[in-house]
Amino acid sequence: VHTTDFPGNYPGYEDAWDQRRFEEGFRVDVIREEGDALEFDMVGIDAAIANAFRRILLAEVPTMAVEKVFVYNNTSIVQDEILAHRLGLIPIRADPRLFEYRNQGDQEGTEIDTLQFQLKIKCKRNPQAAKESSDPDELYFNHKVYSKHMTWVPLGNQTDLFPDADFRPVHDDILIALLRPGQEIDVLMHCVKGIGKDHAKFSPVATASYRLLPDITLLQPIEDEAAETLQKCFSPGVIEIQNINGKKVARVANARLDTFSREVFRHEGLKNLVRLARVRNHYIFSVESTGILPPDVLVSEAIKILMGKCQRFLNELDSVPME
Repeated sequence: VHTTDFPGNYPGYEDAWDQRRFEEGFRVDVIREEGDALEFDMVGIDAAIANAFRRILLAEVPTMAVEKVFVYNNTSIVQDEILAHRLGLIPIRADPRLFEYRNQGDQEGTEIDTLQFQLKIKCKRNPQAAKESSDPDELYFNHKVYSKHMTWVPLGNQTDLFPDADFRPVHDDILIALLRPGQEIDVLMHCVKGIGKDHAKFSPVATASYRLLPDITLLQPIEDEAAETLQKCFSPGVIEIQNINGKKVARVANARLDTFSREVFRHEGLKNLVRLARVRNHYIFSVESTGILPPDVLVSEAIKILMGKCQRFLNELDSVPME
């Protein structure tokens, strides 16, 4: 969503400029939280702040990801570079707040800035498989290399530092490579702390987007067949039909579900009876975490980063001599 994508840029839409923009103070309303998905409203802010918050979620909230891969043996058909790239994109369940950024040029890493994982697996034939079988799952052992085969190897005193830690890939069923008898993979991985601005593998979210709250107004009563036609022009749940004195009357049930379709403007009898707008200071955010951290924690960390940016800017202003 770009800050220029306001209703005024689209034919048939009107800006929802009204007193609501200034009467409502800033607030955050959590609408839905299910697993790694979070939907919440930010009300009473400017588009620039909303977009800055979205970009921080995408590119500036730190995570842990595989940065260096030491290949001791790889006889699979996957080249070393491709294997390293695939390993780097596997999300690691590790709280980045427990670690420091690795110093530039540091090749070894320490217990405070590095997580070490090992992937060592070899494919073998199953001697008990039926001779007529052609199923690889029956013929071979370990012919599929999954993320669950990655094991944490503590560095230094990490066992004492993180006694209850469960550092591992977020998902156990990420397919890394396919092997055949005699082929093996033996690699050591170093995970470091980073941000999505440096590489997409550090981005903590699968999606982070926002949209403006729809505002639908029926300018006059719409009844009977026109009401049914109007209902079909919008997403399910937006328009409902009530039975009043034997007549079918349309009403706006939940404008939030509208996807900004302009289907209603295809009908001559309806296009002048409906006003579509957006509330310019009401943003509906959708955040889906990759599983590294819960989405509510990501939102909290993004707010802290935004506050830090604002504070640094104020400090810079204070340091500039005034004439």
